[in-house]
Amino acid sequence: MTTVLVPRLAIDGGAPVRTTLLPYGRQSVDASDVAAVSGMLTEALLTTGPHVAALEAGLAGVCGAPAAAVNNGTSALQAAYHALGLGEGDEIVVPPLTFAATAVSALWLGARPVFADLDPNTLTLSPEAAARACTDRTRFLVPVDFAGLPADYDALRAATGRPLCADAAHSLGATYRGAPAQAAVDAATLSFHPVKHITTGEGGAVVSRDPEVVARVKRLRHHNLLPDPDTGAWAYTLEAPGLNLRLPDINAALGVSQLRRLPAFLERRRALARRYTALLGAGPLAEHLELPPGGDESAWHLYVLRVRGAFAARRRWVFDALRAEGIGVQVHYAPLHQHPLFRRLGDHAPGAFPVAEDYGARCFTIPLFPDMTDADQDDVVSALHKVLGAEP
Repeated sequence: MTTVLVPRLAIDGGAPVRTTLLPYGRQSVDASDVAAVSGMLTEALLTTGPHVAALEAGLAGVCGAPAAAVNNGTSALQAAYHALGLGEGDEIVVPPLTFAATAVSALWLGARPVFADLDPNTLTLSPEAAARACTDRTRFLVPVDFAGLPADYDALRAATGRPLCADAAHSLGATYRGAPAQAAVDAATLSFHPVKHITTGEGGAVVSRDPEVVARVKRLRHHNLLPDPDTGAWAYTLEAPGLNLRLPDINAALGVSQLRRLPAFLERRRALARRYTALLGAGPLAEHLELPPGGDESAWHLYVLRVRGAFAARRRWVFDALRAEGIGVQVHYAPLHQHPLFRRLGDHAPGAFPVAEDYGARCFTIPLFPDMTDADQDDVVSALHKVLGAEP
């Protein structure tokens, strides 16, 4: 594992809390994962083989609906949008608080992402704002399960009458009304990037209760080729453009092994989140920090804080000071409508999405990952006390 040295002195000019940087997220790969990958390298198929099917079966068990694996999370979004019929001139409604791919994937299909503000209590897509954003061109909504907390799917359906394609990259293992969250929507997309709940190195999947959606994704990922048994066993037909979005079996073997460890990953993430909330929600830090929403229904991909009070306008200083203390904070995310690409695509003047803009100006993510120890977490809390007890 690469060690990242803290690049500067701590805020008081003395020793930092940590001399090596504690990242905000990191994969957990153990001997069982290594054995799973190395063992399959002697098998006949390195791609489009049995481990992909095994990963899909495992995901179906976790998510409560069939799955189709693809080569990364962005491919999952593009494939899901395609499978749900998104095309030229259509619109989707998305929250500004998400990674760029959620909205950009619609642009590749000739569609337009339309932003709607957040619910201030959940930081997910507001049903009322989504309803105002819908037009006769709206094909579906894309609620984002931000930080691991599912959006209010039932309220979104009731407010808009539109299908839901959840960006569930943060929420593998989350629950909605007591059942797997991904089974509560028309389709959901997953990411297996190294900082997510499980990793395949790079990878993703589309999950849907509709078998035709899953079938369309599987065709698309393999060039949209269809068998042509009337001609011969070697033959295929091509009726529409496709792509190569296949996930290699090497990656899938890692994913199958990681899925066995998912319950332990989720238990540790939830325990760390509960401990953060207990440590940060009382005492002097409570004056300066707004804690994230969510309980054990969340999959806790991220633990995101917001500065408030005397530090509300000093997020950059707090961020830099924590980095100097060896705490690898990050920002998730600058609201998408503030990027030049989306400013060119819509009239998004300051104040257009006040909840997202306020959040975007005050947020920062602190470390949370399964291999994190209680001592690591204590270092984060110590650094927060040190930084927020100082004056910029």
